[in-house]
Amino acid sequence: MTFSICVREQYTDESENDQTRYGVAVTTRLAGVGTLCPFASTNGAVATQSLVNVELGRKGVEYLDDGLSVEDALQALLNADEGQSQRQLHGVDSDGSFAFSGEECKPWFGHEEGENFTVAGNLLTGKDVVTDTVAAYESDAHGDRPLAERLIEALEAGHEAGGDKREELPIQSAALIVKTTEESEMGAPYYNDLRVDATETPIGDLQATYDHAVRGWEDAIDQYSETATDDTGTDWPSHAMAATGRRPVWHSAAYVTAERSRTRQSG
Repeated sequence: MTFSICVREQYTDESENDQTRYGVAVTTRLAGVGTLCPFASTNGAVATQSLVNVELGRKGVEYLDDGLSVEDALQALLNADEGQSQRQLHGVDSDGSFAFSGEECKPWFGHEEGENFTVAGNLLTGKDVVTDTVAAYESDAHGDRPLAERLIEALEAGHEAGGDKREELPIQSAALIVKTTEESEMGAPYYNDLRVDATETPIGDLQATYDHAVRGWEDAIDQYSETATDDTGTDWPSHAMAATGRRPVWHSAAYVTAERSRTRQSG
């Protein structure tokens, strides 16, 4: 019913510190996939699908946060799962990957592992869905554009290759999550955790949602840059500017934190 991609990318921030970002993106011909399948933290990304056991994803990420490798974490969960033959589970951590497709998943099903990614799907039109998703991601892996944007393009390639074969189910959904080890006074950009829960055009709508989120992030940066002072000399994190193309500006960390709290409380 689903195909998804999990990614790990290492990079160097503006302070020359090594950082890692993790991403997971998924789409299916059912509503609300973002509530069931994708999970991520600053230690890895996991996708659980086919006959979904949400706990495999939730606990999988918890185990990664506790220090287990992705292979040990996900294999242990599958070993304790009586329905493992109907599960599809895959993910990445700081230096490894894991992918599993149970023998009772619905065809076409399968998965592919790369050096820093996993892709898996079931109830697909064919293998091309997975291979085209992989090819789209690898064409710009570790690229300068935000990972969220590149994950949407990978989903689009799989969708165009046929995607989920159940054309009798027009209502679809899609979601993405991106996490990074790099810290920011503003927290994660708005466009790094997005869902489209019920639509007939999931990838297009996820792209549109992403575009709106980037605009919202840019508008917030513009607003804060006009009103904040530099009383603490705090530098705006450069990765927060990735969507805008603008140079970092100076902000008061206290002001930004207060504004973030205020705006979230006011909806």
